[in-house]
Amino acid sequence: MDGLRQRFERLLEQRNLATEALGALEAKTGVDKRYLAAGATTLLSLYLLFGYGASLLCNLIGFVYPAYASIKAIESPSKEDDTVWLTYWVVYSLFGLAEFFSDLLLSWFPFYYVGKCAFLLFCMIPGPWNGARMLYRRVVRQLFLKHHEAVDSVMRDLSGRALDVAAGITRDVLQALAHSRALIAPVAVVEGPPLPSEPTIAKVSVTQLQQDK
Repeated sequence: MDGLRQRFERLLEQRNLATEALGALEAKTGVDKRYLAAGATTLLSLYLLFGYGASLLCNLIGFVYPAYASIKAIESPSKEDDTVWLTYWVVYSLFGLAEFFSDLLLSWFPFYYVGKCAFLLFCMIPGPWNGARMLYRRVVRQLFLKHHEAVDSVMRDLSGRALDVAAGITRDVLQALAHSRALIAPVAVVEGPPLPSEPTIAKVSVTQLQQDK
């Protein structure tokens, strides 16, 4: 119990968006930020149990702050934070893929969203007990090192087939366009005799009148 309390206090001493917000509330209210954090966690758990939109709230927790922290990591000169959040997104994507197939069953359990939110927070907390880093090193990395050559071979095969199909479709379209152009016959322009000009008509009319007289 003391170990968990010490970890919780060390977590509150780190500088991030959540601890800065807790520090500002502590300065305004005079309430210790440990109690503020415990109260916020309790309210969040109760809302996930009985509130409306628990799924949306879980997705916001797992996406909004990590996206903000990832942007800060990209803009910072250090590469260590880039690795931290890249690891989180790898684990988050695999978790989302697994959840896609199990959500219809697990979402009926009363503590599902509480557990999901706790898991996402576990994956994004800083420090040596970061859940995403632990899962990556113990599970994802082992699977990657074991199967990445086979996956690369399959991806190369699929990309080669896709390029062959695209080239075949392009060739068929060009041949169809060339064939349709060959079937269109040129339209001949028929030119009639030139019309006489006005001075010629006037001259002919005067000469004919003189002959009639």
